Amino acid sequence: MFRAKTFYLAQSAELPAAWVTLANRSGCRWANSCIPFIQKSFRTGPKCRERTAPSPCRDKIMGEKEPPGALVYDIGGAFGVPESHVEFLKKHFDLITMKEFHKNKEQLCEKIRSIFVFELRPVVDCELLESLPRLKVVGNSGVGVDHLDLKLISSYGVKITNTPHAVSDSTADIGMALMLASARRLVEGCCIATSPDTTHFAADWLGVEVTGATLGIIGMGSIGYKVAKRAKAFDMNILYHNRNRRKEEEEAIGAIYCKNMQDLLQQSDFVMLVVNLTPETHKLIGKRELELMKPTATLINISRGAVVDQDALAKALQKSVIRAAALDVTDPEPLPRRA
Repeated sequence: MFRAKTFYLAQSAELPAAWVTLANRSGCRWANSCIPFIQKSFRTGPKCRERTAPSPCRDKIMGEKEPPGALVYDIGGAFGVPESHVEFLKKHFDLITMKEFHKNKEQLCEKIRSIFVFELRPVVDCELLESLPRLKVVGNSGVGVDHLDLKLISSYGVKITNTPHAVSDSTADIGMALMLASARRLVEGCCIATSPDTTHFAADWLGVEVTGATLGIIGMGSIGYKVAKRAKAFDMNILYHNRNRRKEEEEAIGAIYCKNMQDLLQQSDFVMLVVNLTPETHKLIGKRELELMKPTATLINISRGAVVDQDALAKALQKSVIRAAALDVTDPEPLPRRA
C-alpha cells in the first residue's frame, strides 16, 4: 500500500451505514428487474436450447408455483448478501446459497431461475451455467458489469440485469466526502489527534480550500451530474468532460463543458473520475494525464480501479507530480499490503 501522506482510501467495507443503504436499494431494484423475466419463464418456458430433459423436480415447481430459486454466494459474512436483503428477497425468491447448491445439486439445479451477484460473487462461469438448465437471469447488485462475461452468459439465453441508479446519490456523496477528506487532510488529522505523542498541530498543516476551487468531472452521467450539483453548493468552479455535451438547461448548475480532457486536467484543482469501465476508459488516467495536472491537484476516483494506471499514480505521488489521490476503488482491490 502507498506510504505517501497524500493518499486517501475509503473502501466500502469501512462505511457500513452507507453500504447498508446501497445494498437495500440494489436488492430491491435487482429483484424488481428479475421478477418479470422469471414470471414469464413460468408461462412460456425457456427460449434458449434445452440442456437437460424435463424432470419431476421441474414439474413440481411449475405445478405448485413455488417461488423461483435465486442462487447467492452466501447470506451474511464477508461476501454474502447482507442480512438486510433477506426479508425482502424471500418475498419473491427461495434463496439458495452456493454451499447448499453444491450439497444438493441434483435437486436444486432446475429450481434456480436467477443468480444474484453481490460483491463479484458467485462467479458466473461456463461450469456454473452448464449446471443450471432453467436459469433465466443473472442480476448484478450495482451498475458495472465488467466482471461478468456478457457474451458467455448471453450465449446460454440468459438475461443480465443491473441497478444503474440505485447508488447514484450515495456514490456522489462518497465522491464529495473523499474530496473534502483529502483537501482538509482528515485521515492524517485523525491519526495525529489520537496519537499519544501529539502535542500540537503545525500552523501550515490544515490543507487546501474546497470553496472557490475548480472541480473537473470526467464522466457527466447520472452520478457525475449529482456530484456537480453538490459541488455548486460549495461555490466551486465546475468543468466537465463527457462523450456528449449535456443539454443547455442541465448546464444551469454552472458546469462548463471541456471538449478535450487535456483542458480539464490542466485547469482543475480536483479531478473526479465518474466513468464506466470500458476498453476505451481502461487506464484512462496514466503518466501523461497525471503530468498534465497541477502539482497542487488531487485525483479522486469513484468509478473503477482499472480506469487509473495504478503504477503511474504511485510514481506521481512519490515524485509530487500531483498533491494527492483519494480513491474509493483500486486495481487490484484491495491493494496488496507491504510490511
